[in-house]
Amino acid sequence: MPDLLSEALAFEGLIWIGLAAFVAGMVRGFAGFGTALVYLPVAAQFMPPVWAILTVAAMDIFGPLPNLPGTVRIAHKRDLMRLFIGTVIALPIGLLVIVSVNPDIIRYVISGIALGMLVVLIAGLRYRGTVTAPMVYGIGGGAGFLGGVAGLPGPPVILFYMASPHGPAVIRANTNVYLFGYDLLLIAVLAITAQLAALPFVLGLLLAVPAVLGNWLGGVIFDPARERLYRAVAYIIIAASAISGLPILT
Repeated sequence: MPDLLSEALAFEGLIWIGLAAFVAGMVRGFAGFGTALVYLPVAAQFMPPVWAILTVAAMDIFGPLPNLPGTVRIAHKRDLMRLFIGTVIALPIGLLVIVSVNPDIIRYVISGIALGMLVVLIAGLRYRGTVTAPMVYGIGGGAGFLGGVAGLPGPPVILFYMASPHGPAVIRANTNVYLFGYDLLLIAVLAITAQLAALPFVLGLLLAVPAVLGNWLGGVIFDPARERLYRAVAYIIIAASAISGLPILT
């Protein structure tokens, strides 16, 4: 472990990755979203995409723990089961793609999804139809595939599951529990397929420090009266990160 820690501390680009984790945490703190959208395009410039996804999973896995018991009590268990079944099926497929495709293509995919999600957020687009039980399996599958291929399981859940008949508290609880479960599933699938490298996992644990500090700072500086301003800042940061991650620019 000491050797791994030394190797992690000497990792090339650690300062930039740590800064990205801090800014991602800060955006999450004052906007309520955006950790992976900010962090992944930057991290993928310095490490293989699958490592970048593993670091963000390790970085995020401890943050929700204090609130998890209360969140689980509120959550709709049957829908969570449907989401996770879809994810278990599709996540390995996404991971197979990410290790089989040229890393530069994956970087374009990550940046493209981040920019696409940004357009959706700015336009305020949401699925307006009825979300049925079978559709929840598909939402979980889409989230699992995107989580495996780009580390971004959130967009399908945000775009479609928000239209479910559950109230806002239940939807928020299900989303939070799902994203926590996705992190665990990602680590488990990587372990089962012998792709769970120790170095990126340790890097992720180290990066949890600036991410938590950024989250705390973002919460401190947030002013509800200026919510629109903070969202605009978050959008600008996400756009800058996504554009910086395009291989054509590096």
